[in-house]
Amino acid sequence: MLIERTINNQIVITVSSSVDSFGLQRLIDYIKYLETTSKSKAKQSDVDKLADEVNASWWAKNRRRFIK
Repeated sequence: MLIERTINNQIVITVSSSVDSFGLQRLIDYIKYLETTSKSKAKQSDVDKLADEVNASWWAKNRRRFIK
């Protein structure tokens, strides 16, 4: 594995092709999450509340597909 910082302040990570692509994709998704939320001022309690609202809304719309 090779990790280097470029002139334009980016980090390049080179890994062997033998690395599990599923695990690598999960790692990339986590890094995207960190990058996206790095400047967020949201509180965890606000995020949890929003997630609960989204889940409740989804369940209300899809309940009949699972319970007959």
